[in-house]
Amino acid sequence: MIRLILIAVFLILYLILSIPILAAEWLIARKFQYAADISRLRMVQWAFKVILFLSGTHLTVIGEENVPVDQAVLYVGNHRSFFDIVITYARCPRLTGYIAKASMKNVPLLSLWMKRLYCLFLDRDNIKEGLKTILIGIDQIKRGISMCIFPEGTRGQGIDEMDMPPFKEGSLKMAEKTGCPIIPMALTGTADIFENHLPWIRSAHVILEYGKPIYPKELSREEQKRLGNYTQKKILEMLKQSSALPRS
Repeated sequence: MIRLILIAVFLILYLILSIPILAAEWLIARKFQYAADISRLRMVQWAFKVILFLSGTHLTVIGEENVPVDQAVLYVGNHRSFFDIVITYARCPRLTGYIAKASMKNVPLLSLWMKRLYCLFLDRDNIKEGLKTILIGIDQIKRGISMCIFPEGTRGQGIDEMDMPPFKEGSLKMAEKTGCPIIPMALTGTADIFENHLPWIRSAHVILEYGKPIYPKELSREEQKRLGNYTQKKILEMLKQSSALPRS
């Protein structure tokens, strides 16, 4: 109970107190766009680290050396919890936008922050609008901004973390069209923080593993054709390995 209250209070205060900061950074961005972008990135990463501390999350990170720091990438991960975003974004080494569901656009202040952080809102029920969103993501990667997507289309609800619906192939178009490396991410234990015992937040041990970069152009024609399936298999392999690790 106390963890939930602390996080809720922190989030509300952060969003309210950040209003003048957002205004100031909007002015700064008119002349110094990159400086404003990095400032926002670090501010939100700090806030997410505070949330992880308040939630009592213990994080083990594996394979972080696989993440290039000198080029934009497409992060692709399994999705079990709201905390997947908190955990992964807090560790992004460079500007990164996330693909979020369209309904997030209607959340006051939070959606404003997300837009400033190059996040995109994907309407999966509207093919035309969805394509526009992916095209914007492609453009952002070409501009050096990494993107992150959870291709299951929704958070997994089953007990078994390896029981994932097939990845949506269209989600990987951003890597196909830009040639940027795909960084597979395997998240284990994130639902233990919140979703497995709603509405309470409890201390949990989470494992985040980054796989080796996948370069679409280096794959066979058949693997390129089913890039989502290929990437999902890599994530499943990491999840199997993580399940064997002790999580006390």
